Amino acid sequence: QVQLQESGGGLVQAGDSLRLSCTALGRTFSTYGMAWFRQGPGKDREFVARIDYSGRDTRYADSVKGRFTISRENAKNTAYLQMNSLKPEDTAVYFCAARSIGPVQSASGYAYWGQGTQVTVSS
Repeated sequence: QVQLQESGGGLVQAGDSLRLSCTALGRTFSTYGMAWFRQGPGKDREFVARIDYSGRDTRYADSVKGRFTISRENAKNTAYLQMNSLKPEDTAVYFCAARSIGPVQSASGYAYWGQGTQVTVSS
């Protein structure tokens, strides 16, 4: 069982940066694949980025590639999403998710979810 808690959201202007954190309660965080998803107003939840247990294998949605970076510190049971050059279309609730084996890009593949953190980007 893993409990996830996101933090770091907020209101920023276009072009600004934010770093989201996802802290896990549980002894097996270092073996879990992690991912970030987001859900904008009136939209379906969409994949943003994923990372394997070691941190060496990462994947990104085309819409954030080159602007966002996913990382993790297993010693701190924390995953991060560094978001640079934010755009108004990045406005969404951001969720972190975990699964006990390799990460995937489908939300249905994740058993554990945080409550989400709001990111609002003004133009």
